[in-house]
Amino acid sequence: MLSYQHGYHAGNAADLHKHIVLAELLARLTAKPRGITYLETHAGRGLYDLTAPEALKTGEAAAGIARVAVPPDSPYGRALAETRARHGRQAYPGSPLIARLLTRAQDRLALMELHPAEHAALRAALAGEGVAIHHRDGREGALALAPFTPRKGLVLIDPSYEVKSEYADTAGFARRLIGKWPQATVLVWYPLLPAGRHAELLAGLAPLPHRIDEVRFEPAPARGMTGSGLVLLNAPHGAEAAFAAAHGATAGLLVPMKRTPR
Repeated sequence: MLSYQHGYHAGNAADLHKHIVLAELLARLTAKPRGITYLETHAGRGLYDLTAPEALKTGEAAAGIARVAVPPDSPYGRALAETRARHGRQAYPGSPLIARLLTRAQDRLALMELHPAEHAALRAALAGEGVAIHHRDGREGALALAPFTPRKGLVLIDPSYEVKSEYADTAGFARRLIGKWPQATVLVWYPLLPAGRHAELLAGLAPLPHRIDEVRFEPAPARGMTGSGLVLLNAPHGAEAAFAAAHGATAGLLVPMKRTPR
């Protein structure tokens, strides 16, 4: 959706769930010398200022990253510390910047962003060698370009879900992408909302081997998103430890609900 801008939500509880798991997966996939491709379908701007009017308006960062003491020696902790060292204490790394900070010279990033302003900000924050930034629909772009080189890869899919059809569309897209790029590990984020529409997403992914990790927010919000979910497809070795790291780092803020290997 071109109306969605993540600056209002950067550093919230759902970001912590998603970003800690993402950082842990990147650490595992880059443990060996072989290069990887990191692909993101809805990249956003990559770098956020938690003192910006958008962040202050919602207060979501104050209820998220501000409540957590991130282990400094963890993959996420290293990315967060490097971001703050470069851009100030109130800077927050989006998933593209986390990936950039945790990958190596032999790795490649492919980042898709359709929103014109977000795309421009993403280019300003991350343009450089080994990073391809595309101003196009992420699903269309990923399917057009897959499989990527290096073939071993990690994909993050986290649309806004502002349109109800995105749940089914995301499941169908993930199935098609793995069909074209079977070497890729795919991480799909989804919100837990009272309407429970994520059930359609999970049903669409059920035919594929996958792992589910869901957490609820504490305290429970008065309205809106009550928790965060992740589905991992083509899980690498040690994936359960990635989920456990997110739970341990956010104790008291994120409460584990469901961990389902299939």
